[in-house]
Amino acid sequence: MITRRKFLQHLGSASIACAGTGAFADLQKIAAAASLNTLSPKAAGDDYRALVLIFMFGGNDANNMVIPTSATDYQAYAAGRTSVLALAQNTLLPLTVQNTPGRTFALHPAMAGLQGLFNQGKAGILANAGPLAAPLTKAQYRARSAPIPPDLFSHSDQQAQWQSSISDGAPRTGWGGRLGDLLKAANGTNSSSTLISVNGNNLFEVGATMSSFKVSPGNHFGFDFYNATGTDPLSQGITAMLASNQANLFDKAWNDVIARAIDNQRILSNALSAATPFTTVFPTTGLGQQLQMVARLISIRQALGLKRQVFFASIGGFDTHGVDQLQDQTGLLGTVSAAMTAFYNATVELGVAELATAFTASDFNRTFRSNGQGSDHAWGSHHFIAGGAVDGGKIHGQFPIIGADGPDDDGGGHFIPTTSVDQYSATLAKWFGVSITDMPTMFTNLGRFATPDLGFMKAI
Repeated sequence: MITRRKFLQHLGSASIACAGTGAFADLQKIAAAASLNTLSPKAAGDDYRALVLIFMFGGNDANNMVIPTSATDYQAYAAGRTSVLALAQNTLLPLTVQNTPGRTFALHPAMAGLQGLFNQGKAGILANAGPLAAPLTKAQYRARSAPIPPDLFSHSDQQAQWQSSISDGAPRTGWGGRLGDLLKAANGTNSSSTLISVNGNNLFEVGATMSSFKVSPGNHFGFDFYNATGTDPLSQGITAMLASNQANLFDKAWNDVIARAIDNQRILSNALSAATPFTTVFPTTGLGQQLQMVARLISIRQALGLKRQVFFASIGGFDTHGVDQLQDQTGLLGTVSAAMTAFYNATVELGVAELATAFTASDFNRTFRSNGQGSDHAWGSHHFIAGGAVDGGKIHGQFPIIGADGPDDDGGGHFIPTTSVDQYSATLAKWFGVSITDMPTMFTNLGRFATPDLGFMKAI
């Protein structure tokens, strides 16, 4: 009989994890429907919404992602970043910005895909956003006369504040998880598919009553090697293990979780295999494959009777301090741009472009001034929102004034955010279906900000 140690070694790449005892029962109820329904285009009034967070771990240097190109702005940019980090103006990708008279902007040269979406009005930029406990001016920050989020410039703490939208305490839930708690009833008996991660565990999708499925971004599931009636030693060992009468409560619970995971992956695999495939080509990068799986899962929403879904995808490598920062960021931003563009194109093909919104987040920005080789941990940053419901072609929020010790620069090259994570999150949550009355429960500090809805999402 196969040992548990060897089984766990084979299980290392398992693709779907069932978090609660009710999840398999939920999927059993919809298994028949999943095998009978096929993909159909978006119907008028289709009440579906999907939010897709793309988290850039390590702290993306957004100063080289969105660059001001007006004469004085670019001069200040080039002087502040110096030859170590400044990108040549003739290499930048110009943006057609609809709402910044007198100021022009461009993107990093590796981001042609997002440049195209922005100029088509299908993507927008949120400027200088970050964790805030309350509105904060430069003078207040320097005098410490207003609440300031704890542990600024720390990777783990800032990741938690971005993913939880809680900037003045230890978060226990993520704001995506709280969305799932609040709106799981929209999915009826299928609520177990409300929160799905295509890249492992994350705080964003931790709710008080719900947690996420973990799904492999590849086209093969981790339990594909197992055949319940198979005669190979591995399958026979797993079958015997699952059938064994475990006296120890831990062993029994472990067996139950594995059994549910195997059944869940079978049901979801069957639903995906029955779906009409789309033809959009995704990059073969890790993030490209993650977003391809998100698109595949969205394609079976009607087969599974789903109305609201929150997805988590991520890419690492943005902790760029050294001499390779420009080279590394070129590859990373090119990966993000290509994957997000392919995802948008897939939603168009699937008829859900207005119903699926992808958005970025990261630990923090990096210092505007170089540290001599790269840049260090900073604060306020710029982010992309893409989808058919986005009020695109615009820079939302307040883009910082570039210059030595500017009004948003704390003096150390860190931009003090002029837009909070709460406002960013609440604007997306409103589009997702959260009512005004439920906003204070979702985002406890939102009432401190004068503009809870930043207006970058259209009503549909």
